[in-house]
Amino acid sequence: MLKKWTYFLGLVLLITLISSGFKAFEPEKLEGFHVENDEEITYVVPTKEETEKVYFNFPYTGKSYVGFKQAVAIKESLGLYRLVNTFGYMGKYQFGKSTLRTLGVYNTNEFLKNPELQEKAFKALLSKNKWELRKEIRRYEGRIIDGVRITESGLLAAAHLGGAGSVKIFLRSNGQSGFTDGFGTSLKSYIRKFGGYDTSNIVANANAKVKME
Repeated sequence: MLKKWTYFLGLVLLITLISSGFKAFEPEKLEGFHVENDEEITYVVPTKEETEKVYFNFPYTGKSYVGFKQAVAIKESLGLYRLVNTFGYMGKYQFGKSTLRTLGVYNTNEFLKNPELQEKAFKALLSKNKWELRKEIRRYEGRIIDGVRITESGLLAAAHLGGAGSVKIFLRSNGQSGFTDGFGTSLKSYIRKFGGYDTSNIVANANAKVKME
């Protein structure tokens, strides 16, 4: 009996001795990397639609003439003055060489390097196209053709894409004949996309040229 009690007593003493060699682990708190018990963390995760969007930080100009120029430029070249596309169209508004010659611009290298020249060329072409389409604007503005409302700005944008002659064909065919460029962009899409802008400041002029001061 004595041996048994001696055995158990020794076992208890051994366990006590071993246990006394260990200390409870206390996690160390690093400033800025821990949350107190009374604090709350809120996570905001973007939606799938938000992550797929591309945002451009352009000022909002509404349906003004400046807004019209901005919208056309973004569609044509993302607003890049020195862009030349695979078909050879140049600048912020993507002019062809033959069109530039009708506006009095012959040095394409200078044209690409000169933002002021490009802005004046765009306005001159609008004046020329407004003259070419003056009768069509009076006759068709406000009408619905092939599901698209006709406006002056929409017709001027379409003429920039495919020429005033193509716009006349589209209107006279009641939308059945329409121009499409090398990238598959249709005349009809330009009439819709750029409709309703204020282009009243554009003066119709058959002989519009670029004049540098």
